[in-house]
Amino acid sequence: MSTKRVPAPPPSLPGFTYVELLGSGGFADVYLYEQQLPRRRVAVKVLLPDRMAGSSAEQFAAEANVMALLSTHPAIVTIYQAGVSEDGRPYLVMEYCPRPNLQVRSRAAAFSVAEALRVGVQVAAAVETAHRAGILHRDIKPANILVTEYNRPALTDFGIATTAEAADSSAGMSIPWSPPETFADTPESGVRSDVYALGATVYTLLAGHSPFEVPGGRNGGADLIRRIESQPLARLDRADVPESLQAALERSMAKRPGDRYDTAVAFARALQRVQIELAHSVTPIDILDDSPVDEDGDEDDGELTRVRGIVSIEPQTSPAAGQTRQRDTAAFAPLPGAAPAEAPVESTILRAPTPIATIEDVSATVRRPPAPPAGDTTVPEAAAPAMPAPARSRKGVWVGLGVGVTAALIVGGVALASAFTPAPVSTPTPTGSVAPQDPIAGYVPPPADVVGDAADGQVRFTWTNPDPEQGDTFAWYPFTLEGNGTTQSTSETTVTLPADPSGRTCIAVQLVRANGTTGDETRKCAP
Repeated sequence: MSTKRVPAPPPSLPGFTYVELLGSGGFADVYLYEQQLPRRRVAVKVLLPDRMAGSSAEQFAAEANVMALLSTHPAIVTIYQAGVSEDGRPYLVMEYCPRPNLQVRSRAAAFSVAEALRVGVQVAAAVETAHRAGILHRDIKPANILVTEYNRPALTDFGIATTAEAADSSAGMSIPWSPPETFADTPESGVRSDVYALGATVYTLLAGHSPFEVPGGRNGGADLIRRIESQPLARLDRADVPESLQAALERSMAKRPGDRYDTAVAFARALQRVQIELAHSVTPIDILDDSPVDEDGDEDDGELTRVRGIVSIEPQTSPAAGQTRQRDTAAFAPLPGAAPAEAPVESTILRAPTPIATIEDVSATVRRPPAPPAGDTTVPEAAAPAMPAPARSRKGVWVGLGVGVTAALIVGGVALASAFTPAPVSTPTPTGSVAPQDPIAGYVPPPADVVGDAADGQVRFTWTNPDPEQGDTFAWYPFTLEGNGTTQSTSETTVTLPADPSGRTCIAVQLVRANGTTGDETRKCAP
């Protein structure tokens, strides 16, 4: 059994107070710090002392520049600053995402179709933004998609991202989510390689395991590579997955790159079409693009693709902002196969006569207006006649889906999707009072009263469920300074594990509802 390395001591950073270790990798450690001004918790990624020379230091600097260029995207982890510590180690100060990453969540319980589609559209938009800036991610996988405090996915780990000019564009891949061409004698990667990884990631969220992993079977690297290269994609064994979604995943993960979607945004639109078919709320595609706004062109608000200018920060500064032009360097050259920045995303824009609100994803709505008092005859907003189009926005271009099946009205950040060809909407006449809505419905609390008792070389952890519901389970894993252990699931409120030789045994546990939603995890160490 290989021995995990001991994490390096956290560096002393002026203006920051060390809290705890978050994780370790082959090139860097990630720590939780508290920034003093402004006061907030941040994740700090620090390059290992023995990795500071040569290409690793250059790679780390490239990651800082890439994330600085893209970090204002809502589905990419925000970078606040970068620098070098007093002991000479480069570091990145990034947004702290406290919720379990998508790998941990999918292993605990498969995602609902609605949430997998939402996440897929949002992450595909982030990848499309990177492609338009000339950047290949090359390591898209559930573990590299963190979750913010607002339950939004955030793509991270651009440490092996490359451009078309890079010398070694195939190193550092993660086998279960990599396409067949990366295993060739002369490895290749491109825009369609990232599209494959996007499809593999959405498949993983729905299946609870990577696409070519056989539960209970042999899943070594050689076994996975053989299946990826030669075996067809297994169908998802779920009755709620429509044929259109299965087809979209199969196309995104085709063996030949030319058979896949040309771009990440094309894959996102395929997922949007599935949302429309299922009558789900349609997730907008947010794309950052540095091309100037066409002053004479149509800026049709209320569509499903939102294109805005890139805003970046310099790695050595506090967050600064400003419209930036595409950098005229080889490091940000356009990628082969990427959609040109100056080209419109779609040329066909359709509108339905009356938008109908469909809010099915609880994460898509932040606030609701209060219910009217009893006897109030005010027509509910969702049934009111269509609102006039808002004034043109000069901050970006909102472009149509171009499939002739839907339009959306973006109101206060919520997408209100219209039906294919909606029937005339009649104004209902309320006959009674409207029941108030629970603003915290769907909230999943963290496990409470976590206690660890050590005896006879073992530690028994117990906890309580503060709000029990039918079908509740708990996802848990042990963690040490060397990293996190394997995530496991239990329906009990107790687990027993061997005491850690260090004398300190730690566990992280979170509540998982029957529908797959999870709460924040609770951590506890004993003794």
